[in-house]
Amino acid sequence: MSKHIIITGTSRGIGFELVQLFAKAGNKVLALSRNNKPIQNLNLENVTCFSFDLNDNEAYKKVEDFINSDWQHVDILINNAGALLNKPFAQTSMTDFESVYKTNVYGVAELTRVVLPFMKSNSHVVTISSMGGVQGSMKFPGLAAYSSSKAAVITLTELLAEEYKESGISFNVLALGAVQTEMLEEAFPGYKAPTTALEMAQYIFNFSLNGNKYYNGKLLQVSNSTP
Repeated sequence: MSKHIIITGTSRGIGFELVQLFAKAGNKVLALSRNNKPIQNLNLENVTCFSFDLNDNEAYKKVEDFINSDWQHVDILINNAGALLNKPFAQTSMTDFESVYKTNVYGVAELTRVVLPFMKSNSHVVTISSMGGVQGSMKFPGLAAYSSSKAAVITLTELLAEEYKESGISFNVLALGAVQTEMLEEAFPGYKAPTTALEMAQYIFNFSLNGNKYYNGKLLQVSNSTP
């Protein structure tokens, strides 16, 4: 049974791989990224992509209009887009924090709010967080804005699961460890991760389709390394 799936942050890394996995499995995908060229160039059947900026209020209307006119419902939303800032705390400004939180927290909240009216029982909202956002986990200098924003969406997920528990919609959050992506290189230059973007995408693909049978309002730590 073909599902309707929305994925953010699809121009590279895990999001780029996820679009291909879902499309090849026969699902319909809406791929959202500021840079829509990488997905467009794949010419995949079943995939719609347009340029989308989580910080642009008008962009959400475009998503809403598309669902209304083309799909009518959404089965899975994967909040995968993220902004990274690697900068000593003493050098960060309120603007730096605001910029990271706008994408990693406000953007996740707003897109989820826009998509929820189109979801019904057995739908699944999966938000990608980071081990750096997990209380008690190893922390790294320079990632104050990023890791604290990733902590915020963990609590947001728990709250949404509670607020929507009568609806049958599940909300879960995956805190990822090191995955070999461009973003990892920005956070930890030169570090070689034990997991590829495709391997992690395969895990998220399976979890998005089946995890809601077993989990709701849960944080899963998907990590085999430090960082």
